Amino acid sequence: MLSVTLGLVCTSTGALSKVSAEEASKLGKELTCMGAEVAANADNTIPAFSGKWLGAPPHLKYENNVGQHPVDPYPEDQPIFEITSKNFEKYADKLTEGQQEMFRRYATFRIQVFPGRRDFRFDDKVCEVARKNALEAELIDGGPEFSGYQGTPPFPVPSQAMELLLNTTFPAIAFTEEILRDIANVRPTGEIFWGQHRNLNLNVVTEPSEVGKPMGKIMAYSMTHTTLPIRDRGSVSSAVEPVNLAKDKRLAWNYDPGTRRVRQLPMYGYDTPMSGTSGLMTIDQDRLMNGDPGRYDWKMLGKREIYLPANTYRLHAKDVKYADLLQRNHANPNYIRYELRRVWVLEGTLKESFRHVFGRRVLFIDEDNWQASVSDYYDSRGALWQHAFIAHYYAFDLKGWQAGNSFYHDFNTGGYVAYNLFQERPVGPILNAGKMSPTMFGPEALRQIGN
Repeated sequence: MLSVTLGLVCTSTGALSKVSAEEASKLGKELTCMGAEVAANADNTIPAFSGKWLGAPPHLKYENNVGQHPVDPYPEDQPIFEITSKNFEKYADKLTEGQQEMFRRYATFRIQVFPGRRDFRFDDKVCEVARKNALEAELIDGGPEFSGYQGTPPFPVPSQAMELLLNTTFPAIAFTEEILRDIANVRPTGEIFWGQHRNLNLNVVTEPSEVGKPMGKIMAYSMTHTTLPIRDRGSVSSAVEPVNLAKDKRLAWNYDPGTRRVRQLPMYGYDTPMSGTSGLMTIDQDRLMNGDPGRYDWKMLGKREIYLPANTYRLHAKDVKYADLLQRNHANPNYIRYELRRVWVLEGTLKESFRHVFGRRVLFIDEDNWQASVSDYYDSRGALWQHAFIAHYYAFDLKGWQAGNSFYHDFNTGGYVAYNLFQERPVGPILNAGKMSPTMFGPEALRQIGN
């Protein structure tokens, strides 16, 4: 049965809110250890959670921690039906506004719906911390500050908007990630302008020796080396992400190869344009929403059943060629697997006292992994502006869900950005290989680049 809590606005103060022992006892029973409903939906179009696999399934050969491209555990699956511009209204109750607009604008856009698969689980240690968070984690002064334990989303049974937002901010993801990512700015004509980044991430809160410890002050470190476009080649930025995104601001620095100097960036985030995207994507759209949430009023709009990209192994296979994938107006639908999933819906409305290019943003968060999968973005007048989605897959070396390619469609221009592409790279994302430390990030590390 689908539980729905409507209109919960994040305006509370004080310490909130642990769940009862009775509610927490449902984790691992009626709910998965992460808080998703175990049962199938009423008509079995969403299957029951099996959780039969941890890491790589026994029938697959996969080498961990070296960047092997994803391997599909369901190669025999075929679409059970297709949603097109001619029949999408029949499925409107399970489509977001942005998805519906894609069908209205582009006759070639399709959603291939596959059987639902919920066969992968998290490690037992992660599950233990999730239960501990359910019993003990609390918002402080309404958030985003909170008390809790590292390694899992802090609120597996969320009761209000800020708890839901923090779950998407602190998912159980890789503690180290290295990737050479391609970025395609696909113009309305189909012409492509390319960007490329080499990105390093060290997520302190999911480092194995830190999992289960009380939440500290630093969430993550990152470094981005720009190799394309040519005019930006050699530019390197590094950031330190705090746990309390409102109180302790994100710190960021940039190395300029022209001047060979390092400078601190006065503001890095919000609607600052993402390099390599020709201004079509903002920094806080990476993973659909990141950074300080304080410019928006957040409202939890309950749960829905939505068609989302899921188990997207075929999309990320090493034999996929960009020339086939990156079509005019949208990616080739033949590569993208959709499933019907239960999602939490989270709405952010820009506060009157703040500015941002997006006046409203609506996130659709997969209940099985607490990661935002789809987002619709609106301008300051309330008009739908962009539709974006991330193609997630369960990464065997992570034993959790990985954000793969993401696509940001701009309805004002008819173009889109395909972000975090790696299909044509010899190595995919290298997850949980370790070999990173905080000393590899920040201004001193950038100065070494210039020496």
